[in-house]
Amino acid sequence: MGKATIYRRWPSKEALCQELLSELAAPHLAIAELGDTRAEMLGAVTNAMRAVTDTPFGPVIRALLSQIAGNPELGDPFRATVVQARRDEVARVIARGIARGDLRPDADADVATELLVGPVYFRLTFGGVLDADFAARVVDGVYRGYARPGSDLDGRAYPRT
Repeated sequence: MGKATIYRRWPSKEALCQELLSELAAPHLAIAELGDTRAEMLGAVTNAMRAVTDTPFGPVIRALLSQIAGNPELGDPFRATVVQARRDEVARVIARGIARGDLRPDADADVATELLVGPVYFRLTFGGVLDADFAARVVDGVYRGYARPGSDLDGRAYPRT
């Protein structure tokens, strides 16, 4: 595909990058409803880990992270689509956890997203192992912090599966 053909379809390189990022991220955003809050939280972490380690999304997001952070023409649409879709999915997990009585009613879904998914991107950027043990430790910490007072999990480690 020639440069003229590309610019007929996408008005800018940022628009091209946004479409690519959206298409590559889409399969890794949904979190299955499993009837188990911890398992669903684990899905939020492992979906993000899988996307950055096992798919073409990983190298693309690594190459574009600084542009997403510093270029509003790329960053704003990325946050409005991909990041917001992830926030919406985690918000549903938190809402289900509250409804089940697993999580406190004041559990903040936006902060939960950052606590669950943020460590994945921190390690992607600055280094560190992204494996099942890491995912479980992240989820255990968030789950304990959000557990409904008096629940069986309040302040205790959740058994790993």
